[in-house]
Amino acid sequence: VAGAVKRHGASRIGLFLGTSTSGIEETERAYAMRNKAGALPADYRYRETQNPFSLSAFCRAYLGLTGPALVISTACSSSAKVFATASRYIAAGLCDAAVVGGVDSLCQTTLYGFNSLELVSSEKCRPWDAQRNGINIGEGAGFALLERGDVTEGSVQLLGYGESSDAYHMSTPHPEGDGAVAAMQQALERSGLGPQAIDYINLHGTATPSNDRSEDRAVVRLFGSTTPCSSTKGWTGHTLGAAGITEAIFSALSIEHGLLPASLNTEQKEDGLEAGILLQNREQAVNIAMTNSFGFGGSNCSLVLGRRGG
Repeated sequence: VAGAVKRHGASRIGLFLGTSTSGIEETERAYAMRNKAGALPADYRYRETQNPFSLSAFCRAYLGLTGPALVISTACSSSAKVFATASRYIAAGLCDAAVVGGVDSLCQTTLYGFNSLELVSSEKCRPWDAQRNGINIGEGAGFALLERGDVTEGSVQLLGYGESSDAYHMSTPHPEGDGAVAAMQQALERSGLGPQAIDYINLHGTATPSNDRSEDRAVVRLFGSTTPCSSTKGWTGHTLGAAGITEAIFSALSIEHGLLPASLNTEQKEDGLEAGILLQNREQAVNIAMTNSFGFGGSNCSLVLGRRGG
């Protein structure tokens, strides 16, 4: 980022971050410490905690940036959609580079909320497995720098993005994956690529029965059953608002290192699921990867990353 500031100036670097719950834990603690009149503690500072923009405000000050900044909160697609937003800002000439990323931290609202929906597994997360029964909740953060200009040979690029909204249900994806298909199709169209060009798909893959079935149908409709794909949530848990950025980084690392990660803990794929799930790590050249992030409310985002002509 310091190098980008030297190249373009602090006012020409955007900052676009995603989160879903980061900061809520401070509010939970404050409510537990209310006085008899119900007043929150005097030292509780909403502006620097639960306020979603506090994330960008802190990072902006830390990095010394003065360009456009915002926070996206669309559940589990939050830190994937920041790539799309940054791409549009750069294309519109509002900035020359952008820091993108996301952060989410554990809190009781998340833990009890997902548990009330009967989505939390008491065992390890097992995407696509016949015995899967829910998610493991994780926490994490990730950041990347997108920059306009000459592409360094061999560098990973954002080639395309797609966004859609199911408007089907508050917490359940469309059973046939219609919104997921729309997001993936848009990402391919923007990249100028066909389904056959994708070497690897990093799935949203939460290990809930409905999510995996829906995404499986969407992937098979568009790619068939031969494109290698996996969910990395068995390695990290579901980091919610940080899932998009962390899984985009995993996809970039797959391209850089020629390694396709297996779906950890997946032992026997559920009968009827047809996507090409990797049960073992595979070493092979990867030029183009897609990563999916599908959130509550049917908020979907797919990214295409790659090295053209690699």
